[in-house]
Amino acid sequence: MLVGTSACGSGSPAKKSVEGKDGASGKVTASPSKPAGPPMLLDTITPQTGTTVGVAMPISVVFTNPVAAKARAGIEKRMKVTASQTVIGAWHWFGDRRADWRPKTYWPSGTKVKIDADLEGVANGNGRYGTHGYTHTFTIGDDVRADVSATGHTMKVTKNGNLMRTLSINAGSAQYPTWDGTMAVIDKQKKVHMTSCSVGISCNKGSADYYDLTLPWDVHLTQSGTYVHYSTGDPKPGSGSARGSHGCVHLSLSDAKWFYGQVKQGDPVTVTGSPRGKAPADNGYAAFNLSWEQWLDGSGAGAVSAR
Repeated sequence: MLVGTSACGSGSPAKKSVEGKDGASGKVTASPSKPAGPPMLLDTITPQTGTTVGVAMPISVVFTNPVAAKARAGIEKRMKVTASQTVIGAWHWFGDRRADWRPKTYWPSGTKVKIDADLEGVANGNGRYGTHGYTHTFTIGDDVRADVSATGHTMKVTKNGNLMRTLSINAGSAQYPTWDGTMAVIDKQKKVHMTSCSVGISCNKGSADYYDLTLPWDVHLTQSGTYVHYSTGDPKPGSGSARGSHGCVHLSLSDAKWFYGQVKQGDPVTVTGSPRGKAPADNGYAAFNLSWEQWLDGSGAGAVSAR
């Protein structure tokens, strides 16, 4: 989980994903005889083993060292994904250290998923070799989705296809529009310290865009600072006279607390009607902002059946 100061804003995503950092969580098996050369390890595997996540959650792997393009197909084949229900999916590389696996469409609820990353002796194409095997298991929970209309000032929350509530919201202003598209929940925190300076909006305390607030019931959507949360700075959400946020989705205090209690990591929050365009797929876990064809373009080994 990301920690430290965060903020609503429209900055660029971080160059490296650090969500769900858990070191050697899951089963780690040491190699009895290490190949020559320095080791290549997995820095993180998300989701953490034993967790229950939403239907839009990808498996995200971050390597300690760069993986050459020529080695990626072989490494993908050694990171085997299996599921209790037949699911077609593929790996996709974001740069040379991060690879995410997503199904073609959302995961079916109730699916048990396992990743066996058997990297012992596997070369990364840059003179380094894997020395460990990693196993993670997780479960896909209830199908909880939030559909946000930036122009209609509403958020519809459904669970397993049934409408739970329609909430009033404020989305980003014309100057700081909210990302469009589908963003899987990264994590959530009961309180987050948010500052305009941390995302490059304003460090001038005299500016109308300056803020330095600790706000409750925060659901994290992008690494660049997008949250669904309560805010004290706007008129009542949905009033039609709101000046808009700096890119976040604002709820009333009671609605923010309720929404916080409904969602989990990996639940899709889909925003429509914002002029900004879709969040980049590696700005958090926005894998479904790429079409299936675009996803496969970033894969070394192509689509596989996880069964």
